[in-house]
Amino acid sequence: MNPLRVLISNYVIDVGFLAWFAAQLLKTILAYIPSRKIIWERMVGSGGMPSSHSALVCAVSVGVAKKLGYASPEFALSLAMAGIVMYDAMGVRRAAGEQAKVLNKMVIDFKEIFQMLKEEFDALARGEDAPEERGGPNKRLKEFLGHTPLEVLCGAALGILIAALIPAF
Repeated sequence: MNPLRVLISNYVIDVGFLAWFAAQLLKTILAYIPSRKIIWERMVGSGGMPSSHSALVCAVSVGVAKKLGYASPEFALSLAMAGIVMYDAMGVRRAAGEQAKVLNKMVIDFKEIFQMLKEEFDALARGEDAPEERGGPNKRLKEFLGHTPLEVLCGAALGILIAALIPAF
């Protein structure tokens, strides 16, 4: 059988993908509203409102329940997986994002201090006053990694809603 046909004829994969896509599209739209610029990274990036990870695993879990029943071992497994993914999104990945913010701030501060010292030293070596202008490009760590509980809840609700509304075939 054609692998593409298998993928598009699998209800659980379809609702999971649709929920993920809807969440990513909503993230892109919500990022567009304040900036009036399309930020394409939001279509594939992690973090933000709503959680696409939560939407995907909740849609898969509801899809499995609709196809195989709430008493099936597959539903139990998908529900456990959904819980782990959502806990991780709020815990470990969110903490990593917060650490990235702190590290980015430290790197910027250190670069500014060293740049300022270098400029002052160079100016003093030339017999000039120290320059006031500072700055330059800074490589930053990705800060959008995890989710707030509200972002996870909204993603979960989106996934459940999509799987509940799409009829099983």
